[in-house]
Amino acid sequence: MARIIVVDPFDYVVFGGTGDLARRKLFPALYHRDFDNQLPETARIIGVARRDETTESYRADVEDAIRASLPEGDIDGETLGRFLSRVVYVRADGMSDDGWDELADVLEERRDCIRVFYLATASNLFGPICHRIKSHGLITDKTRLVLEKPLGHDLDSSRAINEAVGQDFPEDRIYRIDHYLGKETVQNLMALRFANVLFEPLWNAAHIDHVQITVAETLGLGSRAKYYDQAGALRDMVQNHMLQMLCLVAMEPPTCIWADAVRDEKLKVLRALKPIGGREALHVTVRGQYRAGAADGHAVPGYQQELGPGAATSQAETFVALKLEIDNWRWAGTPFYLRTGKRLPARVSEIVVTFRPIPHSIFSRDAGPVVPNRLVIRLQPDEGIKLWLMIKDRGPGGMRLRNVPLDMTFREAFGQRNPDAYERLLLDVVRGNQTLFMRRDEVEAAWRWIDPILEAWDASKEPVKPYTAGSWGPSASIALIERDGRTWYEEDS
Repeated sequence: MARIIVVDPFDYVVFGGTGDLARRKLFPALYHRDFDNQLPETARIIGVARRDETTESYRADVEDAIRASLPEGDIDGETLGRFLSRVVYVRADGMSDDGWDELADVLEERRDCIRVFYLATASNLFGPICHRIKSHGLITDKTRLVLEKPLGHDLDSSRAINEAVGQDFPEDRIYRIDHYLGKETVQNLMALRFANVLFEPLWNAAHIDHVQITVAETLGLGSRAKYYDQAGALRDMVQNHMLQMLCLVAMEPPTCIWADAVRDEKLKVLRALKPIGGREALHVTVRGQYRAGAADGHAVPGYQQELGPGAATSQAETFVALKLEIDNWRWAGTPFYLRTGKRLPARVSEIVVTFRPIPHSIFSRDAGPVVPNRLVIRLQPDEGIKLWLMIKDRGPGGMRLRNVPLDMTFREAFGQRNPDAYERLLLDVVRGNQTLFMRRDEVEAAWRWIDPILEAWDASKEPVKPYTAGSWGPSASIALIERDGRTWYEEDS
């Protein structure tokens, strides 16, 4: 049973407190931590937004959000009542001084506790909100700032946001959140690599043939249509989530688990990525956009139909696949294949490490093929780890080989609910632990690598490739990996 340690008293101030992220993720995550008795008695959650609300009406909205987001079995009446009593609402405008005196009055009562400002807003509000936090005297010695993605749409805009925020908050107070880093399996990747002697000697180009990282969604645009049409899959998923996972797979062992030691090693990976630009980008990247098809057994419209009038010329990619290389001693010559998309056949996020084949088989042809070993690290759904091995099939009649997995699913192994990533990250901010958060130079290094790909796509004028909703993306993404004599991993392969 996991040990529950109560965190220090805090005020969590959520700007964008009536928004989708707060309702679907932040409040349910904090409720779960309250359910597990990890919040101190005096903890408060202060929602801030421009909507006309009272604390009473806002508490009712928060209750509705929790009930809509969590299974009925996770709702405990006593815990829910206690949690809602922590909730306070303040009407304030991030672009003007309206309401800020009221917010200051609410916070002034507790200057001695940890104070977290969570900016669940559009990134163009980050600078103005931070300036007002400082000008109204709301920063204390125990203040932290959390920034949600996206941090800009390219390197220049990311730098501008970081500069604006950095005028008011030092880097050691800023927590740039990427919820994928809070997933149990992502952290177990570090434990797997650095707490076991088994893998680390093999974790290099001499023994690993290639690595695949897949983040697939069955959903379409949903409520994110306007944002997604401006961003696309490369900005939305690859620049942050997928490159962060790549860093954890590829980084050198840090000297310790401290935040900067880990982030220093991740930065080295980002700086070692082989640049992709110009004609090369068209050879090693594929971008697609879904057309009408089927998802979860139902007919679904195409991207442009979902987007609405005027979308016929949209070139926003809903799918992207890339082949990339890391130019360093450990990984030279080992390709990394990344793919992500919407309206794919399954909702799955996983890292697949395929080892090199054995140099020589001692077995006869009748024994069957010897399949290279694979390590599959699944982030969702059913978080867990599989190691595919060759063994002898059961029974008499000679040597017959079979490829089978050693399978460890976290829910089955530990017999308890697996905490959501936000549950861990929200309280890591309170603890002052930045290990699972991105540093400014990481974010900018990722944009520095992404920008030439975007520029190459724009310059080529090559349209996005269509794919049918419910398929695994454009056929060109299959060709991308199969021309190297490899294939995308699927669960039954």
